[in-house]
Amino acid sequence: MRPWFIIVPKIPANAMALFPFILLKNKGQKADPVLINHERIHLRQQLELLVFPFYLLYLFNYLVNLIRYKNHYLAYFNIVFEKEAYACDHKPLYLRNRPFFAWLKYC
Repeated sequence: MRPWFIIVPKIPANAMALFPFILLKNKGQKADPVLINHERIHLRQQLELLVFPFYLLYLFNYLVNLIRYKNHYLAYFNIVFEKEAYACDHKPLYLRNRPFFAWLKYC
């Protein structure tokens, strides 16, 4: 699946995957293979969870982590979907062989 890019200079994150789009702060980020792979991993996660449930699980996981760690950054980096994306974003061929529901091993 080839993502559609939208440039949104004022998004609160460096980049964001909102199926089927990848939102970026600037055009130059399109050339960052690690960033794009990270967001493409999120698109795959969203697709396998039929999009909307992904957002619910993502938010729920973040809120549980926020209670657990009492820190936004720790809560964010411990979201299971982020753990998978950060662990594999530097592997350009990861999505070709990624097992279905691979994020579960990061729970």
